[in-house]
Amino acid sequence: MSLPHQIGALSGTSLTAETGGVSCEVPAKGSSAASAMWRTPMTNLKVSVQKTGTEIDRVSPSPSPPMSPMMGGGMRPDLSVACQALMEAQVDEVVEREYKVRSSSEKEKGVPVFVMMPLDSVKMDHTVNRKKAMNASLQALKSAGVEGIMMDVWWGLVERDAPGEYNWGGYAELLEMAKKHGLKVQAVMSFHQCGGNVGDSCTIPLPRWVVEEMEKDPDLAYTDQWGRRNFEYVSLGCDTLPVLKGRTPVQCYSDFMRGFRDRFENLLGDTIVEIQVGMGPAGELRYPSYPEKDGIWKFPGIGAFQCYDKYMISSLQGAAKAFGKPEWGHTGPTDAGQYNNWPEDTNFFKKEGGGWNSQYGEFFLTWYSEMLLNHGERILQSAKAIFEDKGVKISVKIAGIHWHYGTRSHAPELTAGYYNTRNRDGYLPIAQMLARHGAVFNFTCVEMRDHEQPQDALCAPEKLVRQVALATQEAQVPLAGENALPRYDDYAHEQILQASSLNLNDQSGDREMCAFTYLRMNPDLFHPDNWRRFVAFVKKMKEGKDANKCREQVEREAEHFVHITQPLVQEAAVALMH
Repeated sequence: MSLPHQIGALSGTSLTAETGGVSCEVPAKGSSAASAMWRTPMTNLKVSVQKTGTEIDRVSPSPSPPMSPMMGGGMRPDLSVACQALMEAQVDEVVEREYKVRSSSEKEKGVPVFVMMPLDSVKMDHTVNRKKAMNASLQALKSAGVEGIMMDVWWGLVERDAPGEYNWGGYAELLEMAKKHGLKVQAVMSFHQCGGNVGDSCTIPLPRWVVEEMEKDPDLAYTDQWGRRNFEYVSLGCDTLPVLKGRTPVQCYSDFMRGFRDRFENLLGDTIVEIQVGMGPAGELRYPSYPEKDGIWKFPGIGAFQCYDKYMISSLQGAAKAFGKPEWGHTGPTDAGQYNNWPEDTNFFKKEGGGWNSQYGEFFLTWYSEMLLNHGERILQSAKAIFEDKGVKISVKIAGIHWHYGTRSHAPELTAGYYNTRNRDGYLPIAQMLARHGAVFNFTCVEMRDHEQPQDALCAPEKLVRQVALATQEAQVPLAGENALPRYDDYAHEQILQASSLNLNDQSGDREMCAFTYLRMNPDLFHPDNWRRFVAFVKKMKEGKDANKCREQVEREAEHFVHITQPLVQEAAVALMH
């Protein structure tokens, strides 16, 4: 079975394979991710790779089955495995030589690339999903020069059945696979539900016992002004209250992270190099203000404030009383429109005389955003103590809310908890909070360009990324990036290269993003044309912004590399089927 077929098995796509003139259909399930390490081309091998002329949609590529490169002839199984082993030895020798060269330099430049694994990489029965295809994918990623992988460690899987009872089964196996292939791991402590957000391909609810408590007390869920409950993440309003079987939510998160540390201590700092701490829906530090589930919100709606559960209202009442305006504590804004309104449809967000720019608006938005910051602070304090001296970075993901960015009020950012307007920098306080704990600021939508997005909605992802980059520069906090949507085209790659170089002003110096995580490992990534572009992209990212090599030379080397390693990758996939 060819590599694209292995990957097809990860994605639920039915692919047609041709080998030695025989055509067969291979069923597939799920979705997959990969990771790699650059290897210098070897000149004593010749291969032929079938290419396609498929053009990639620049903005939102639609999924399509990858084409399988032809494997001509056929080979005796014993010779096939021996050939693979020989090639692996040759390539590993080249990699070792390259490592020696790289380690001799004082400062390694460039931006390491990680690849996100499929959301369902570990199944509900605590085993690795589609293990053979996953192993082949990891080998392919390693061959491409990828630094490592990012994986979600789901609270709803590990501590599913009872509080304090952790089953790390599938994750132990997956981490060992990553270690075997020499891949680093960014482990995401995913305290949110999977399902209902952009790109969610499966459903993994919160632990059963947490859901039971939320059903008994619905105010444990985020709530909008119409009483609609959101079960993606426990409301931060009860962070410090013992509402989950005698523990506070923050204690539950801390105990989970401690359990992860104790179980995988032997891999921390070596294989596991980063812990990304989930702090809200989609693992992002934000409120669930734009839920896609059941069509509640659609892009580019402004979203809605999520502060109407009794715990949030209680906090608001206390803040209003302390401010000397107790009447402001009974409810959030009542004139902020609905999920799919635009700013000018509402009295609160409109540019002229909008409530957001009033004394009341300043009071409410300050309270709402500070509640989110305090939530992040509490969890970071715990994470820092748990993973101290373990050789791992701590990171936090912030959402790239770029629609209506060109308006005065920045309504979608405000409803999500980022107090960012034309007159106020809402990302500097977040960066400063992360800096206090030595955490990495991870930001999305790095691949987007302003003109690709609907201009009637005044979308400005490039301007937003620049603002965030300047805030992290001022706060002296490392910045990492992700692409928000799957992209395989050179146009998106060039935008990522430009954004990751952090050439902002004369204070930027040699600063670059500390890492970039590519979304996501799936069959489309292994399409021959996409794979060729991806390998070149990884190489350019690793060269860094001050690279002496011209881009054309890097692309030639990358293309040669793809041709050279194709038999190795294919033989690895075939060997897995025996």
